[in-house]
Amino acid sequence: MSVTTGPRRSPAKAVIASWIGTTIEYYDFAIYGLASSIVFARLFFPTFDPLAGTLIALSTFGVGYVARPLGALVFGHFGDRVGRRTILVITLLLMGGSTFLIGLLPTYASIGIAAPILLVGLRILQGISVGGEYSGAVLMTVEHSERSRRGVRGALVNTGTSTGMILSNLVFLAVLTLPEESLLSWGWRIPFLASGVLVVIGFVVRWTLEESPDFVEVKQAGAVRRLPLVEVMRGSGRAVVLVALATISAGMVFTLTTVFSISYGRTALGLPSSTMLAVLLPAAVVLLIAIPVAGNLADRLGVRAVFLVGAAALIVTPFAWFALLDTRNYGLMLLGFVIVFLAYSANYAVFPVYFSQVFPAALRFSGMGIGFTIGTILGNAFAPAVAASLLESTGGWWGIALYMAGGAVISLLAGLALRLPKEDDADVAAAAPSGTRAVPAAGS
Repeated sequence: MSVTTGPRRSPAKAVIASWIGTTIEYYDFAIYGLASSIVFARLFFPTFDPLAGTLIALSTFGVGYVARPLGALVFGHFGDRVGRRTILVITLLLMGGSTFLIGLLPTYASIGIAAPILLVGLRILQGISVGGEYSGAVLMTVEHSERSRRGVRGALVNTGTSTGMILSNLVFLAVLTLPEESLLSWGWRIPFLASGVLVVIGFVVRWTLEESPDFVEVKQAGAVRRLPLVEVMRGSGRAVVLVALATISAGMVFTLTTVFSISYGRTALGLPSSTMLAVLLPAAVVLLIAIPVAGNLADRLGVRAVFLVGAAALIVTPFAWFALLDTRNYGLMLLGFVIVFLAYSANYAVFPVYFSQVFPAALRFSGMGIGFTIGTILGNAFAPAVAASLLESTGGWWGIALYMAGGAVISLLAGLALRLPKEDDADVAAAAPSGTRAVPAAGS
């Protein structure tokens, strides 16, 4: 059916609002990862030896991913019941508040064991926020867009993840120029406190965006579900599992290249953190270009095809990445990052359009949110800690590269099994009454 009343489609405004909010959310999320690699071991876990302290700090980084499913359950439920826009404002404020408070935390030297406990608690709130953020942001964009442009517009929102990472690295690169005493006493707080300014900007932009037309259509059709979580697991449970598995590789690659690479450069290559950041940042600019290009190709060649090419490439590129890193030559290290980022871009760019459209509109927030967040636990959550453990036990990078390649194989197989419903089925699904099985399970 067509929407006769309610908000019109505003694809450009939806892209801008979603991109800005996603950039801020992932800036907040990423600065925790950087801090856990660089300073948190000394500030919050000083009673452990340096290696153990770093492993524990990186594990607290993973706690944020473990908390994501709770956010997906809560915000997915209300996103499918009350709408996407309100949830996006709430997740932004929750993330910004949590990050700002981390910047105010006393350290272990001041309050003892209470310091790491408070740190982990705020990290959990960050994770809950992101559990609802990503799905809501990409849905607002995809659902405001016509079908022929959903690939590139969803990909533009995905560049917010990279932009947030670049911003966080730039801020940390600046504070790393401080003397160590200043860095450990107050400098590390600057990236967290700066989040407050960004959140105000994001709030204003998101508050002015109209509700998703697809959700308005569902509401007008009387198809809002009372228990969307139950219904999505009953009707599209297989799709939820496949989305989770398909997410693993990109999450693993992003986390290891942007978080673990800093500690790898310091411990395995003997390079300062500032040098690794100086390699990572220009390489990350590739993501801002390659992700939209891949999204545009998906609109032309097919979403599934682009996803599969990216997943297949991620099986082999980790080996090239590590081999080039080990040269300690700036240009070759940069090339290694570029190679792995190109493969990652092809895979990750199509997440919004691919994963959202395998679920009916009335259950889309819940279905995509749960699948994606479970995938981030499997792929992102403890990848830095696992990689650090593999490095310690094997003394080299081959085990880590095989770990990344294994994740890519899983995502490739999941992508082969995950199929988009026919366009007619997707249209019917948007207005299907409660209790019906709106779309066939993925792959059927």
